[in-house]
Amino acid sequence: MAVTLNNAALITIYGGSGFVGRHVVRAIAKTGARMRVAVRRPELAGHLQPLGGVGQINAVQANVRYPESLLAAAAGADAVINLVGILFPSGKQTFKSVQDEGARHVAEAARAGGAKALVHVSAIGASRDALSVYARSKAAGEEAVKEVFPESVILRPSIVFGPEDDFFNRFAALARIAPALPLIGGGKTRLEPVFVGDVAKAVIAALIGKADARAPYELGGPEMLTLREVMQRVLTYTMRKRWLVPEPFWLARLQAAFLQLLPKPPLTLYQVRLLQTDNVVSDAAKRDGRTLEGLGIEEPVSIKAVVPDYLEQFRPRGQFSLYRP
Repeated sequence: MAVTLNNAALITIYGGSGFVGRHVVRAIAKTGARMRVAVRRPELAGHLQPLGGVGQINAVQANVRYPESLLAAAAGADAVINLVGILFPSGKQTFKSVQDEGARHVAEAARAGGAKALVHVSAIGASRDALSVYARSKAAGEEAVKEVFPESVILRPSIVFGPEDDFFNRFAALARIAPALPLIGGGKTRLEPVFVGDVAKAVIAALIGKADARAPYELGGPEMLTLREVMQRVLTYTMRKRWLVPEPFWLARLQAAFLQLLPKPPLTLYQVRLLQTDNVVSDAAKRDGRTLEGLGIEEPVSIKAVVPDYLEQFRPRGQFSLYRP
């Protein structure tokens, strides 16, 4: 069902304080709709307040591992958006508890709260047969959401980029200190990075009824790049010269097994396994119009339009480095 986004509408966003979340909150704020942003630590969500008007954005406590904590946040909401996800497990925050069971709990709260619409953000590559536990848990979460809330819309973005991303920024930070950058799997994995602002537009389109709920939408940007090409872009934008060293998957898995023991691991086994499969929009999604263009987003933002600007901090002289595109 479609939702009219105006100052009479109330939208609940689970996981709205993260990278994608803050852009979704900003996009919805422009429509005038009120929001409950449900997060584990509301006291750390103060950065969302300037994105809307006074009283428009209200951060509330909720944890997808505890179903009862989700009910109050969804009560009376016109629509619910689920953005909760993790890149690697930590303690009780496992893929199963967050992306599988947690997704079901959100759908149950949306149903109990009387929401007219539910938008669930998953990821390209979600499949029960995927090599990665991450991707398998995403698929299980999608199935759970559809079981509870059949009319929900599922969005599967590719790698999401933007000023606060953990993709281009991560590689740029590594290029600043390392003499070489690893090309996991030879750097042949194909990616279709999508701008975070376009993902937010897709969420809006799904809320207002532009999406067909029968199958997931796959969101990819205007360029398809290999991992090697991504690394080359990073070096160009940061004005660095580094060796690009091909690294077989078995060696990357061995390194990741140790690195993932760190508090903020630069690489995990789950990420290596994700890189063993291309992360691009499928031919079926393109054929059926289940893409950004199918949601009315005709001119998605390109990498070169925004990434050079936010990677300037990693150049040898920062903003004072003379960069010529």
